[in-house]
Amino acid sequence: MLALLRLLAIGAVVLTPIYAALSIWSRRVRRRRLEAAWDAAQGPGGRDAYVAEGLAVYDRSLRRKLILGVYVLPLCLIGLIVYLTNFH
Repeated sequence: MLALLRLLAIGAVVLTPIYAALSIWSRRVRRRRLEAAWDAAQGPGGRDAYVAEGLAVYDRSLRRKLILGVYVLPLCLIGLIVYLTNFH
């Protein structure tokens, strides 16, 4: 059991930079889309306010939460494989 916890901890350490890179990349893509949308429409208000509001909506979006799957899926899969190998 201790070996499983160690393996999961190492997995979490390895997945952290992947999660950070994916999160930063996704936020940058969203920012670029918001800036392009404002540039095309020249919407009301300032560009910075429009982008900040759009990013606030993005922070509460499902896409942002799905990125946590980078942690959940591999760690659960490893735990399941170890369980099935050892206890079945």
